[in-house]
Amino acid sequence: MRARWSTVRDTARTQLWPLPTVAIVLALAVGVLLPLFDAAIDGSVSGLVSGLLFSGGADAARTVLSAIAGSLITVTSLTFSLTVVTLQLASSQFSPRLLRTFTRDRYVHVTLGLFLATFIYALTVLRTVRNSADQRDEFVPQVSVSVAFLLAVASVLGLVVFLAHLARQIRVETMLRTVHAEGSATARLLLDEHAPGTVAAWSSLPSPPPDACSVTARSSGFLVRVDEDELLSVAVAAGAVVTLDRETGSFLVAGTPIAAVWAVDPAGTLDRDAADQLADRVRGCVTTGFERTAAQDVGFALRQLADVANKALSPGINDPTTAIHALGHSSALLRELAGRDLGDRVLCDDEGRARVVLHRPGFADLMDQVVGQPRRYGAADPSVLGRIAVLLREVAWCMGPDRGAVVLDQLARLQGTVQAQDFDEHELRRLSELAAEVRLAVAGRWPLAGPAVATSAPDMT
Repeated sequence: MRARWSTVRDTARTQLWPLPTVAIVLALAVGVLLPLFDAAIDGSVSGLVSGLLFSGGADAARTVLSAIAGSLITVTSLTFSLTVVTLQLASSQFSPRLLRTFTRDRYVHVTLGLFLATFIYALTVLRTVRNSADQRDEFVPQVSVSVAFLLAVASVLGLVVFLAHLARQIRVETMLRTVHAEGSATARLLLDEHAPGTVAAWSSLPSPPPDACSVTARSSGFLVRVDEDELLSVAVAAGAVVTLDRETGSFLVAGTPIAAVWAVDPAGTLDRDAADQLADRVRGCVTTGFERTAAQDVGFALRQLADVANKALSPGINDPTTAIHALGHSSALLRELAGRDLGDRVLCDDEGRARVVLHRPGFADLMDQVVGQPRRYGAADPSVLGRIAVLLREVAWCMGPDRGAVVLDQLARLQGTVQAQDFDEHELRRLSELAAEVRLAVAGRWPLAGPAVATSAPDMT
């Protein structure tokens, strides 16, 4: 249930229109009702309160409301333009996958909502102001015009806050921190604490029998959500086992197999009609979208951080410092993931029998996603390779010995990359020291002084 609510909330937060739309509706309602309140209390306001309210005539009220409405729609256009420019900058300079961090920004939503609400409110109140005419008295909604003035002041302050927030958000350090925090929240929501030495549940499951039925994807797109509770209910009701072999975040193509189903009773079989009905219900538990989201995608944050590192290492940008910072955040996030259960997730019925197997990335997959491309694109920069070695040391220190082989495998591949480069003696010596420190970290030792390890460090060449 928490995962389902997280998906719905993530979808709503990444849309720019919901909050401004609610603000417009509220502003319209208040703009209609508040002048009625003004008419009801006309002439009965005490002198002290009346002195705080708008005291001009009908023409002055129209001028104020017209100025507020005209200026706010201009400011709204400016705010929207700045938001679009920021999105374009983030997409071209860092990664297109970072756009979600801006479209879900509450500052942007609230600012647009405030500006549009003030504009609609001023227009709505403006229609109630009237001059004296035949058989009609002058009516100036003092409270309504005063509220419009307060909203205009709040909008000016909101613009200042928005500009300050925007200047902070376009910094790469802020974007990396936001992605890191989002990835940590997803890990805490979806993954349990890892117990060293445990065996993955998938290893105890029998392989799908030859008569297992395939389930094909209903539509093309990224796998963004799997309703685990409903999928388990479907499998139990049908007396079947369901294996979903596509992980969240992968791209599905309509008509291609994404799952397999077979009878839970080894001696039983699923007839054709039952298998078709089960396949249709399984497809209903899988949701696709046009882009990856962080709601149930454990590796999406690492993908974003790796994209930032890759973009920074491209010849057109050539910013290895940003790549090193991104690797630092990746290391911290990997450390958090290393302490949690990764790999396939098994859902069991009340009798403890495995009914649903959900494919999820293992620690080796996530490690390769973080290290693989930056190692290739930053092969010519010893500082980038050195930061990758430090990443391996940091992760090795914080993980159990049952996962040390993953780090050593990545270290061997890193050494192969170093051997293919033309580095000077000092750079090779430093990388060799770091390689030795990685091995010590895998063994549970953390050297406090790097030079002390240099004499016994193996040559990476």
